[in-house]
Amino acid sequence: MNDLREKLADLAHKQWSGWMKHLFSKSRKNDDGTVTIPVWAVERWTRQMNTDYKELPEEEKESDRKEARKVIQVLREEMERC
Repeated sequence: MNDLREKLADLAHKQWSGWMKHLFSKSRKNDDGTVTIPVWAVERWTRQMNTDYKELPEEEKESDRKEARKVIQVLREEMERC
């Protein structure tokens, strides 16, 4: 069980890291080291975080499904190993 936990924790970190890379790629780094998120991104991400999954547009659901498939793959690999 510890091995599965570590694999899922590794995946969670990769997903978070990927999100942060995306966020920073869409933002502007300021001379003082801070980052400014553009208004279009703030508006979009605020809408998304305040919307239930079932109410998201299909393309946004597909993005979440892609991440879910990564979890399923880890679980599938773990089940095959057992």
